[in-house]
Formats: sequence, C-alpha cells, structure tokens
Amino acid sequence: MISQRRLPKREDKESLTEDASNTRKQPPSRKTKKSRVQNEIEENDSIFVKLLKTSGIILKTRESQIQLAVDQIVFQKKLFQTLRKHPSYPKILEEFVSGLESYIEDQDSFRNCLLSCERLQDEEASAGTSYSKSLIKLLLGIDILQPAVIKTLFEKLPEFLFERVNSDGISMPRLIVSQLKWLDRVVDGKDLTTKIMQLISIAPENLQHDFITSLPEILGDSQHADVGKELSDLLTENTSLTVPILDVLSSLRLDPKLLSKVRQLMMDKLSSVKLDDLPVIIKFILHSVTATDALEVISELREKLDLQHFILPVWLQASQSKLKNKGRISFSGNQENSRQDCVLLLFDVIKSAVRYEKTISEAWIKAIEHIPPVSEHKTFDLAVLIIIYSTNTQTKKYIERVLRNKIRSGCFEEELLQSTFYIHYFEVIGALVTHTCSGNEAEVDTALDVLLELVVLNLSAMRLNAVFVKGILDYLDKMSPQQIRKLFYILSTLTFSKQHEGSSHIQDDMHLVVRKQLSSTILKYKLIGIIGAVTMAGIMAADRSRSSSLTQGNADLSSAQYTQVTSLLQLVHSCSEQSPQASALYYDEFANLLQERKLAPKVLEWVGQTILNDFQDAFVVDLCAVPNGDCPFPVKALYGLEEYNSCDGIAINLLPLLFSQDFAKDGSRMTSQDSENKLVSPLCLPPYFRLLRLCVARQHNGNLEEIDGLLDCPVFLTDLEPGERLQSMSVKERSFMCSLIYLTLNWFREVVNAFCGQTSPEMAGKVLSRLKHIVELQSILEKYLAVTPDYVPPLATFDLEAVDVIPHNSTAISAKIRKQGMIGSGRKRKRGGNTTSSHDTLSKEDGSECDPTPSDRGQLEKELKGKEEKTVALPNYHAFFRELDMEVFSVMHCGLVTKFILDSEMHTEATEVVQLQPPELLFLLEDLSHKVENMLTPVGRRIPFLKSRGSQTIGFSHLHQRSASEIARCVVQLLTPLCNHLENIHNYFQCLTADNQGIVDGPEMQVQEYHLMSSCYQRILQIFHGLFAWSGFSQPENQNLLCLAFEILTNRLKQREPDQSLEELLTQSFHYLQNFHHSIPSFQSALYFLRLLMVILEKSTAPAQKKEKIASLARQFLCRVWPSGEKEKSSIPNDQLQALLGIYLEHTDSVLKAIEEIAGVCVPELISSSKDASSSTFPTLTRHTFVIFFRVMMAELEKTVKSLQAGTAADSQEIHEEKLLYWNMAVRDFSILINLIKVFDNRPVLHVCLKYGRLFVEAFLKQCMPLLDFSFRKHREDVLSLLETFQLNTRLLHHLCGHSKIHQDMKLTEHVPLLKKTLELLVCRVKAMLILNNCREAFWLGNLKNRDLQGEEIISQNSQESTADESEDDTSSQVSKSKAMEVDEDDEANDGEKEQDSDESDDDSD
Repeated sequence: MISQRRLPKREDKESLTEDASNTRKQPPSRKTKKSRVQNEIEENDSIFVKLLKTSGIILKTRESQIQLAVDQIVFQKKLFQTLRKHPSYPKILEEFVSGLESYIEDQDSFRNCLLSCERLQDEEASAGTSYSKSLIKLLLGIDILQPAVIKTLFEKLPEFLFERVNSDGISMPRLIVSQLKWLDRVVDGKDLTTKIMQLISIAPENLQHDFITSLPEILGDSQHADVGKELSDLLTENTSLTVPILDVLSSLRLDPKLLSKVRQLMMDKLSSVKLDDLPVIIKFILHSVTATDALEVISELREKLDLQHFILPVWLQASQSKLKNKGRISFSGNQENSRQDCVLLLFDVIKSAVRYEKTISEAWIKAIEHIPPVSEHKTFDLAVLIIIYSTNTQTKKYIERVLRNKIRSGCFEEELLQSTFYIHYFEVIGALVTHTCSGNEAEVDTALDVLLELVVLNLSAMRLNAVFVKGILDYLDKMSPQQIRKLFYILSTLTFSKQHEGSSHIQDDMHLVVRKQLSSTILKYKLIGIIGAVTMAGIMAADRSRSSSLTQGNADLSSAQYTQVTSLLQLVHSCSEQSPQASALYYDEFANLLQERKLAPKVLEWVGQTILNDFQDAFVVDLCAVPNGDCPFPVKALYGLEEYNSCDGIAINLLPLLFSQDFAKDGSRMTSQDSENKLVSPLCLPPYFRLLRLCVARQHNGNLEEIDGLLDCPVFLTDLEPGERLQSMSVKERSFMCSLIYLTLNWFREVVNAFCGQTSPEMAGKVLSRLKHIVELQSILEKYLAVTPDYVPPLATFDLEAVDVIPHNSTAISAKIRKQGMIGSGRKRKRGGNTTSSHDTLSKEDGSECDPTPSDRGQLEKELKGKEEKTVALPNYHAFFRELDMEVFSVMHCGLVTKFILDSEMHTEATEVVQLQPPELLFLLEDLSHKVENMLTPVGRRIPFLKSRGSQTIGFSHLHQRSASEIARCVVQLLTPLCNHLENIHNYFQCLTADNQGIVDGPEMQVQEYHLMSSCYQRILQIFHGLFAWSGFSQPENQNLLCLAFEILTNRLKQREPDQSLEELLTQSFHYLQNFHHSIPSFQSALYFLRLLMVILEKSTAPAQKKEKIASLARQFLCRVWPSGEKEKSSIPNDQLQALLGIYLEHTDSVLKAIEEIAGVCVPELISSSKDASSSTFPTLTRHTFVIFFRVMMAELEKTVKSLQAGTAADSQEIHEEKLLYWNMAVRDFSILINLIKVFDNRPVLHVCLKYGRLFVEAFLKQCMPLLDFSFRKHREDVLSLLETFQLNTRLLHHLCGHSKIHQDMKLTEHVPLLKKTLELLVCRVKAMLILNNCREAFWLGNLKNRDLQGEEIISQNSQESTADESEDDTSSQVSKSKAMEVDEDDEANDGEKEQDSDESDDDSD
C-alpha cells in the first residue's frame, strides 16, 4: 500500500539534521579529504557496499562522515535501477538489507548512516537541494527498500531506548524516528502506524512525548483516523501524555465524532488538570469546535473552567511576597513565574481563537449573554469579554450592549469587578494613566472617573501609585475644566489628605505647576492654575471633624496648614484680579467648592469676612448716592421690591460700573489706568454674589438673613424699554443696552438661586417677583438683539468651555472668542438651530423643531395677527446666561403667596397676593426641560461607548457636578407640582374648548395666552418623557425611585393601596396620563404625549392592552384638525408628523389594514378634494404631507413583511393558508401604494417608491417565495392571483426605472441598478418554483418595451436600428394560465441579454 506524501519545505528538512550535522567537525579542506580517503573507505565485498559504491555512496570507517559523490536523486535512481534489473531480483533486496544490518551492527557506523552525508560534487553542479540527507533517509526514499529498512530500524531502535544521551548531545531514538519524518511516500502506512504505536507503548515517558508529537510528520493522511483512535485510547490510560496527545490530535484530520468524544473527556477533567496542561487542553477544545455545537461547547467550558480557583491564590501570594520581601529573591520565584507564564499562554490561546474564528467569539459572547441572572458570573467571563473586545472590532458594539445589560441587571457587580482586576492593580493604574494622556475626550473622562473611584475605595493602595498619576500634570493643556478638577482632586487627595512619607515631593510639584500656571500671561494657562489651586485648597482645608478615613488627628487645621491654605488663596486672588474673566472663574470655582464640601471653620471664617467686605466695597452703594457722570443714559434705581422714603436703602451699582469699564467694547480687560483706584468689573457681580451667599449659608446653616437686603434692593439702571428710540440708537448704544440687560438678568438669576430655598413667605413672594422681572427683561432683550445682529454678549460662565458657543445671530463673535485664547479643544457646539431632516429619516428626536421657543411662540402670534417683526431665539444665547440651580424649581410648589408691603417705619402698609404666573412657569419649565434632556438622555439617543459626547457641559457646568440619579430624584420630587400645573392647564383647555363650542382656535380665544399655556403643556410632557425615558431606571438601585414616581402619579387618581406591585402602579399611572388626551393643544404636544406613554409601556410586563390604546390615541391625533397659521401650509413639522404616523402603524393591531385604510380610502378623498383641502378622515393628510404618509406606509409595509417567517412544508395547512392570505393583503397594499405614483409623481414620492419598492421585492423573494413553493399545488388559484397582481406592480417599477433614466435624475437613478437586479432575480426565482412543481412549460418570456409612468414608450437616444434591436431583446417573464392544468405566475419586465449590456453601462454612469 502506497500513500502519497506532501513534499516537505526546505526549512523543515534542514531542521531535521541540523543539530546532528553540526556535531561533526568540518574537514579543513578538500585536499585534506582526498589524501585521507583511501585510509577511511570501507573495504567490504558485500552486495550492500558494492551497490552503494556503484550508485555513488562511499562508506567510511570509524566516525568518518559518509560521502555522496553524486546528486541525491541520481543516487536513488541508480540504486533503484541496479536492484530492479539485477538477475536475482527480488532476492537481491534481502541480501542488500542483510548487508545493511551487518554494517549498522557497529554503533558508530549506524550513527553515520543516520547523519547527513558529505557531498563531494560542487554545489553549483547539484541539481537537488542544498542540504544532504542521511543514508537511511535516502534508502527510505526508494519504494522497494522502504518496508525492509523501516523493519530494520524498528528492530534496532529498542537497543537505545534506555540509554543515556551521548556526549555530543545526540539521542539515538530521536535520531532514528526523525528518519521517518517527511517521507515523500509511505509504502505501507498501516504497518508503519502499527510499529510506531507499539514503540510508543514500550518507550519511556520522555521519549513517548517526542514520538507522539512526531506522528503528524510521519504518517499519511489515510492513517490519521486509526492513529486518532489509538491516541484517544492511550489518553484514557495514561493522563501524563495529555499534552502531546492533544497537541497531535489538533493536527490530524479526524472524524468529528471522535473529536467530540475526546473533547468531552477533557471537559470532564478540567477541574482536576494541572495549570501547566491547561493551555493545550483549552486550545484543543476550541480547535474542535464547529459552528453547530460552538454555543453548547463554550457554555460548558465556561461553566467547568474555574480559572480563579487556582490562579488567584497564586497571584495574591506572589503580590504579598513582593511587598514583604522587597529586594530579596523569593525561593519559589521560578515556580511563580512559570505559573504566570501558563496563565499568559492560556489567554493567548483564547485570544488567538477568538481573533481568527468568528464562530468561537460569537458563541462565547452569546454564552455569557444567555447566563441567567440568578446564576453566578465568573471573573473569567469578564476577562474573556475584554479579550474579544480588544481583538475583534466587529463585535465591539455587541459586547458593549452585553456589558450594559449585565450591569443594569446586576449580574456584573462591584465584587466581580474587584476580583477580576485586583490581581492586575498596578497594571490597571498604568493603563488608566495612559488613557488619561491619550487626548481622546471620552477616554480621558472614563479613565479619570475610574481613578477617582479607586481613590475613594482604596486610598492606601492608590498612594503607592501617586507618582505615576502625577505624570498626568504634563498634559493639562489638553484637558477640559472638569477633567482638570478631577485630576487635581485625585492628586490632592493622595498627597494632602494624610501626611505620609514620599508625598512631600509630589506636593512641591503640584505647587510648582499651580504657581507657574497662575503667573502666566496667557489667560488659558492662568485659568488652569485657578482651577487647580482652588481644588487643592479644598482638599487641604477640608473639615475633618466627621471623617476618619482621610486623616487622623485634630479636627481643625494647624497653624501651618491654615497659613498654607490662606496663602494659596491670596496668591490666586492677586494673580487673577487684573483679569475679570480670571476673577470670575476664581469666584465660581470657590463657590462650587463651598457647595460640594465643608471647609474647616477657621478657613471658612476668613473667607466669609474677606468676601463680604470686598463685595460691599465693589458693588453695593447707598441708594441716595445716584452717580452723575458722563453716561449718556440717565441713571435710575429700578426693580426695587421695597418703597424707600429715606437714604437708608442700598442699590447695586451696575450701570456706572459698566460704563466706567466700557464693557460693551471689551469685557475681558479693565480699562482703568489708575492702579490705586481699583475697579471691579461688573462681569464678576453674579459669581462674586454666588460665592458670598454660599459662604453665608455655610456659616449660618442655610440662613441668609444677613444678606437678605440684596434680594429686594434696586439696581442702578436706565429706562430699558426701547420704545420708538430703538431705531435711532447707535450700534454702540444698542450693544451697551444689551450688555446692561444681560448683566441685570444674570444678577437676578443668581438672586433667585440664592433665596429660592428660604422658607419665609415674604422671601418666596420676592423670589416670584424676581422671576417676573427676569421674564420681562428677556422680552426686552429680544427686541434689542433683533436689531443688533453682531452683538457679543458678556460671558456668564467661565469654565473655559462655554466660550466656544456662538449665538446663531452673531457673525463677529467667533473672532472675538479666538482672541481671548480660551481653554478647550477648539470644538464649537451650536445649539438651538433647526436641522433639516432627510426624507429617509424616520422619527427624529430633535428639540430644535419640537420645542416651542419664545421665537416660535412669537412666530405663531405673528401669523395669526398678520404682523411681521424681527425677533431672535434666546435659547441660542443660553450659554451667556447664569445657570439656574435645581433648587430653584422648588418655586413651582408655591401656591398663593401673600407679600407684605411695609412703610418707612416697618409697618404693614398693604398686602399683595403673588402667585406663579404662566410666563414665569414657562420660563422655569423650559430651563428644567433643558436640564432633563442634558442629563437624563433617552436610550434612543445614547452616545456610543467611548465616543466623544462633544461639549455637553456648555451652560450646564453646575448641573454636571451632580450625578444623573440625583437629577432624577430632584425631578421625581417635582412631579407633584408638575401634575398640579398639568391638571390646571388641562382644565384651561377644556373650558376654552367648551366656551368656543368645541373649536380650539375660536374667535373668543386669546392668542398669546393660548400659545403660552400650550407651551407650558408641552414642556411638562417633555419633562415627564425625559424622566421616564432615563435608562438608569433599569438599574436595580433605581427601582425604588421608579416606584416612587409611579406612586405619585397613581395618587392623582386615587389613594394608593398598600403593597401594590410595580406593574399595578404603572398601569394606574398610564391611565392617569392618558386622561389628558382630550386637552392636547398642539401636534408637538401630542407627539410628546405618545412618547411619554410609550416609555412607560416599555417598562410594563403586560403591554398588549396599553399598546392598543396608544394606537387609538395616535389615530385620534392624526384625525384631528390642528390649528395652523397660513391656510395654504400646515404648521405641523414633517419630522413630527412622520414620527406620530410611525407610532400609529407600529402599535396598531393590523398594519396592513391601517395602510389599506389610509392608501385606499383617505388618499382618494384627498385626490377628489380641492387643491388646498385635506382628507376628511385624516385631516393631517394633505397634498403637502402626502410624501410623509407615503414614506412611512412604504417603510412600515416593508418592515412588516420582512418580519413574517417564510414557514416550512412541515407546517399545518391552516398556517399555510393564513400566511398566504397575509401575503395577498400585503401585495394588495403594495399595489395600491405603487399605483399612487401615477397621481403623485413628484421626485420625493418616486424616490421613496424606488427605495422601498426594491426592499419589498427582496422581502417577497426571501419570505414569500418559499411559501409559494409548497403552497402552489394546493392553492393554485390563490398563488396565481397573487403573482398576477405582483407582476403588475413590478412592471410599474420597471417603468419607474425608465422614467428615472430618461429624466437623468441622479437621486433616482442611483437606485435603478439594484432594483433591476432584484427584478431579474424574481424572474429566475419564479421559474425555479415552477420547475419544482413540474410546471416548466407554464413559464415563458415575452417582449416588454421600456415605458414611462404614463405608459408611453421610451425612445432610445441611439439609432433606430439599435432601438429596434434593444426592444426585441427586452423580455418579460410570463406564466401561462392556460398551459395544461398548471396555474402559474406572471412576472415582470426585465432587460434582455443584449440590452442589459447597454443598460448596465448607463447605470454605472448614473
């Protein structure tokens, strides 16, 4: 038996004899060899020696190397021919082998035969390879000698099994076995297999390993099965040979059943194997996995492989010994290194498997994903996910989703993460530092958050790595303000929270960095220094009276510490006082510090005295001291809340300060040249006051009576209402007035922030008055901004990122911002701008079109009144307003507040009832809505993992210092007043509708009030939607908060019963909210109302009934007549109509019936109506909105049929009939929609038809054609009718392709090639279905001409002859209904073979 062997590679052959050949001393020269040849030649008259000599081999005596005088191939050929032609053949073979046996009885001679021969011919003359084989190897290459030589070798080999390795390092058994490797052919493979397996069974263990691992290089492919079976048996008998056997089995071509058997054997032994053997075992298991059993095998593997059981104790012991024995060598160091190497090898095996085998990586992720929450997750699971994430880019999103779901469900808890990464603590720190220095915003944020968490959890361990973290200071200029704060907080906590050895030099480095930044003349670096210095001071001056984790000793600061803190703060103040922006940032940073943590009493007292005195000197003046200067505007004390009849009152000196600083020209620098007369910029007024009130609140436990005079004191301004003088004012004057109003607004905003939490009714009344002033000033500001397009507002926040925002109305602001040299990465974030949605985008959540801004309200009013005036959108300027704190929204709790007006003797002169009016309510709701949207991002708009979020903190810097869960809790606490306002607005619209006999925009309606209440309604719905769409509710720790929110809504209907489940609370909350649908005032509100119900529905375990209710409500909204401005155009934004119609079709119980109603009933109503009319059933369906309806219906139809399973022939007859009926309805709907393009043939409609028409045909091919294959015989008439109808539709699609090409519309023609290809596939698929049902003769091809949408033939631009040829070749597939009894299908028009070439070239050009 002869088996063909693969030719070995040159390098493989060379490696076999390299070691042995090198052991011999090379002869000094050719001349020396020739002189000694006669003395060393073997003189023997045996046939063996003679034939070898004749063929070109010269045998030597003693240890001399055998010489080869001819090429190796020539030698083998000569010897073979000599033996084959010998008169005594085949007896001569026995004599030759007998001679060989006699010759190799001498061990040295045998050894020479096993080593490579010396070649006497020149290398250039050699036609063979550049290396020499041994004599035995050459003889094994001769077929007639191979069996006898193999027998001789195996008889000789046992003599050397138990001998020691020679002094030259050569092992005779290994050398003998190496002769059998890489033979070109094996004559008797079965015999060779038997012999070598017998040899393995008697060999010592060390040689067994070598013999087993040599098997793949010795045996032919035909012997793999036998060897595999024997090795599997040997594996059971001798576990010490596990590693070599598995290594060999992985290299053999074996039966899958055998591999599965061995794999299961190894699976059962996983818990008891040695760590050294584990990498090979895992490699074999993964190598034997197939696509069908991958998930099952991986699931069993992760269940039985407890890596932590024997890895973690070793690594922990090693880490502890390193800490205890610094500088000393551990006795078990080699063993530890070996174990660590095994672990690395194991993960390398897994890494290699998941990188190159997609099946394994996907199965492993699925196995982890499908672990029940009640089961225990292992550290190995998390480690494998990280390995796959780092090696396979295609599965990153999948792994991110799995990680999120596991964390939300509580499967991956903190304990699991700690046990996974604890042994890699130092490596983790190094990796985090690397990510922090990467420059990628998302990476830096995430790495700093993790470092911050580690500092909180394990401060002592982190201190050992402080020197590594300190290196991040070199990358400060690439960081955002919040990142700088985190970094300095981390370093300050590590170095200042507790004195310990080794931290002093880090403290010195931090002081040096801060001083260097503060002393810089570049504003960017000065601001960095301010942030770092204030953060350091906060840690150094922290109140430790209640904390034992950070430090030990006295609660208050020592004198040295107190001096160090105050000196640092004085340094910051002195370095920033010449720059208003730097000073303002210092005050804001210090205020944030006071708000977040408590300072030591001594430091707090020093700060309070300094701030209060400086604030009074800078901004507060006596009321009677009205300045008389060169200001062109008369100075007046305005917006005072008390009537002062004497000069005892105070006022905020705003206008004089602004004028003296020339702030309208340049708000970033002071203009006073007199250093002795220091003037503080009015830019610093709001942040300075914020710092003052927080300091007073800290000192007096929240009581602000010491500074309550600032709440009601007036402000030195001028008449702000522009009136008729607005157009006559110069640009500089208008800019000055804008800045004055901006500063006044920001002052009032900070006043409201300060006093909103005071419990006194008198204070609450004054806060409501200030809110009213804010709303009034904003309306005045809009008028000024409308006529000052290039105006640059003064900065309101100074955290370095807000300055990147550009108001949409401004064209000159970008240049000014660039001059100021602000910190940040140069990103610009534009907010509030309307974004045009593409025709193919479904349901876009864009607040720019949905949210009713003040300008939107003004626009609606103008449309109704018929006026036109210039306005601006203040939300575009939101970054230039001071941020409202979350505590401000507690004002919405206020009902009627009695405000006392006192006379000069502090007696009550009058009382006034104050309450929150709609304009102030809308102001608060808009701000709260923006905060909820910014912090509680809905799942559908989630930022991808480790992708940059952009600058999300612009205008929300204080907000982002709180967690999302804190914001959610604050909003939940506001649900009660929000529900009160929602019910009041609901009642308002109910009464309004009743008063106007059911007409929303009746003659009695007050337009301004209507739209104001409508905007409040929508904002409340937006807030509710943002709250309940928060993804954090899926986390176990937030379930109680969700229950609390539902309890509040439930209690609005009836008193909550005890022990209600979450589902019961959800159902009652759903019912409470759906009751508001009668009073929905606008289409935008209707959309948010449905989205709110949908996000609540997502949390339900029984959503069926609620889903039907949402569909019913959506249909009602689509059937309502909504108020619009101009009669010829709808006021409903296209993207919102598209979203609401999508909601209706997604939630209705029958999508096909709903589409048939709209396309078959409502659209004909529209067609038969006048030009500006709408459908009587669906008033939202007009000629202007038809393309929206058409797009959504086509998309939902394709989505519906795509989700329908094709089924199998094994399904019951009822299932086949049901699915066939469903497809008949779908094709009928498709036919109705497609034929509408004959009436509505504008470009957007045709584009939708081309795109979704192709997708529908593809779904028909994949889902419907398999159903027709096995339904044809029993339902011939139904199948025929279905295909006839579908053929008419596809023919119209073919006409549409011709129409697109003849009009040369690039937007349309880009869909033509794919659509034509799909139509051709349909023809072939129908023919295949007929052949399957023995109806081939029922299929025929007919001519079909290219036509346009009107059915007119398209005349080609080529010659008439070419046109005739093409039309002859244009074919259409048809199914003959009359052929025999085979009823089959019509199919559509397609290009013929000849026309196809020209068409394809046209398509390519398109």
